Amino acid sequence: MADSRLFYAVTLLSCIGVVMSYSLATYITSLYNYPPLHFFLRQLIATIIGITLMWLLSRIDVDVHFKRIGVAIFLLSIILMVGMHFLPQSFVSSAGGAKRWIRLPLISLAPSELFKIGFVYFLAWSFSRKFVSDARLSIKDEIKIFIPYLMLFIVAVVLIAVLQNDLGQVVLLALTLGVMLLFAGGSLRLLGIIFLSTLSAALIAIVTSPHRILRVKSWWASAQDSVLALLPYGWAENLRISGLPEPYQIYHAANAMSSGGFLGAGLGDGFIKLGFLSDVHTDIILAGIAEELGFIGLFAIICLYGYILLRIFRIANRVQNKMYYLFCVGVALLIGFSLIINAFGISGITPVKGIAVPFLSYGGSSLIANCLAIGLVLGISKQIQS
Repeated sequence: MADSRLFYAVTLLSCIGVVMSYSLATYITSLYNYPPLHFFLRQLIATIIGITLMWLLSRIDVDVHFKRIGVAIFLLSIILMVGMHFLPQSFVSSAGGAKRWIRLPLISLAPSELFKIGFVYFLAWSFSRKFVSDARLSIKDEIKIFIPYLMLFIVAVVLIAVLQNDLGQVVLLALTLGVMLLFAGGSLRLLGIIFLSTLSAALIAIVTSPHRILRVKSWWASAQDSVLALLPYGWAENLRISGLPEPYQIYHAANAMSSGGFLGAGLGDGFIKLGFLSDVHTDIILAGIAEELGFIGLFAIICLYGYILLRIFRIANRVQNKMYYLFCVGVALLIGFSLIINAFGISGITPVKGIAVPFLSYGGSSLIANCLAIGLVLGISKQIQS
C-alpha cells in the first residue's frame, strides 16, 4: 500500500499554495484587469491535475512502468526545451528575453521543470549501475565513469543557463547531482573535483554577464555589514561596496517578514502584495506567508516540508532496489534544495535565484512536475517490506 501520509501532506501543502495564490495576487489581478479569481482558478486546476496524477502514479506497478515513465519524462523534457526555441513567439512566453514557457490553454508549461524530474530519474538509473558497488575505485576510474554525466550536465547548462538565462535551476541541478553521487557511493575526492569545476564554471557565467555581476554586487551591498564586522578594519574597508541600494526584492521581503511578527497580519491583510512586490504569489511567496500568517504560520509550513522530506527519506531507506532508492533521494534533494535556495534568497543570505517553492509558488508546471515525482515515490513506497 502506498504511503498515504506522504500523499495527504503533499495535498495539504498544495492546497495552502492555492489559498495563498488567491490572497497574494490581489494587486497584479487588479493591475492587469484579470477576473478576481484568475490566479486562484488556474492554480486550483493545476493542483487538481497534479493531485490526480500523483494518485494515479501511486497505483502503478513500478517494476513494470517506472522505467517507461522516467524515460518518457526525460526525453520529452529535452525535446520540449530544444523545440520551444523554434516555436513562433505567440506560442511561448519569455523572461528577460529568453524563452522559458510554452503557452497552453490553461497553463504555461516550463519544460525545465519536467527536465529536473527526468534528470533525477536518469541519475538514479545510471548511478545504480555504475557507482553502487562494494569495489573501491581509483579517482581516475571515478572520473572516467563520471565524464558522461558531465556531458549531460553541460547540455543542461546550455539548455537552461544559456538559452533560458536561468542560472538558478543549474545551481539546483548541480547540488542534486553532487549529493546523489555521494549517496550512490562516489568518493569525497570526486565530489571535491566536481565542486571546484562547478564553482569555476559559475564564476565564468557570472563575470561574463553584466546583469549577474550587478545582482551579486547588490546582494553583497545588503549582506556586507554582517560579514565585514567579523574581519579586521583594513580588510573590511577594502571589501566594502558603497553607492548601491539594497536589492528591491530583499528589502521589501525583509519588511514583510518583520511586519508579520509572530501571529501575522491575517490572511488577506498583508501589504507587501499591494504594489511593493507584485509577484509575491510566485518566487517570493514565503515572504507573503510570513507577513500574513506570521512566524507561527511559516514555521508550521516548514515543519510540513520537513515531514514530507522525512517520509521520502524513510521510503528510500527501506526500499531494496538501488534505483528506486536513489530516485527517492533525488526527489527529496530537489524539494529540499529548492526550499533552501528560495528561503536564503529572500532573506538576503544568498543572491535571489528565482527558484519556485515546491507546491506553494504559483505555477502549474512546477506543481505538476513535483506531483509527478511524488507520485512515483508513492508507487515505490509499495515496495517496502512491512
